[in-house]
Amino acid sequence: MNIFLSGQGAFAVDVAEAVVENGHKIIGVASPRQRKTHSYAGDDANPMTWDRLRSWAYPRGIDWIPSLDLRAHHIPDGTDVILAAHSRAFIGRRTRARARVATIGYHPSLLPLHRGRDAVRWTIRDGDRVSGGSIYHLTERTDAGPIAAQEHIIVPRNATVESLWREHLAPLGVRLIVRVLDDLARDVRIEVQQDEALASWEPAIGVPPLFKPELIELPGSVAVRGDRWALNGF
Repeated sequence: MNIFLSGQGAFAVDVAEAVVENGHKIIGVASPRQRKTHSYAGDDANPMTWDRLRSWAYPRGIDWIPSLDLRAHHIPDGTDVILAAHSRAFIGRRTRARARVATIGYHPSLLPLHRGRDAVRWTIRDGDRVSGGSIYHLTERTDAGPIAAQEHIIVPRNATVESLWREHLAPLGVRLIVRVLDDLARDVRIEVQQDEALASWEPAIGVPPLFKPELIELPGSVAVRGDRWALNGF
């Protein structure tokens, strides 16, 4: 299938390589304009500043677009799947409609638990003993679309945010993405609705609070500890 990949960093590159290795074709990518940390701030012409996914795409002749600029007209004709792999950009309805088969993303939690951009950090902060990853169909509500695949892991003792992501949840994400793409290529489409009675959402750590009414203003929602929202007291 023809894949448009929106993502960033090492995880997006791992996904890109796995997707190609499994016989699919990446026909466009979107990533941040520059790396998070480098010594050439503001110099977009210097490849040393580029995000890893952009650097991966360039020698392969794959078109790149800054993820914050991504719109429907940037998705090439013939795109089967739009894939979000550690993507920070919201992919809107018109953009999603450009995908012939599906628009899917990976979230490093057992959705509907730990919706939000810092799921791994909250897993460690909350002392969860079980975690996992979810492939879900993107919708207008962030991290709330139907589940296409999900798998759990036991959180190792003394795990850190970095070790849990790099050693467990990132590799799991690559495997699940490949599995779902292979399913979709065989016309197997799985959509399991998330149980809103179990949903939880946490704000990003270290950045100003983000007002997301579609995540937190739901029937039965209550505020907890002043920095989190949960449903039915979860």
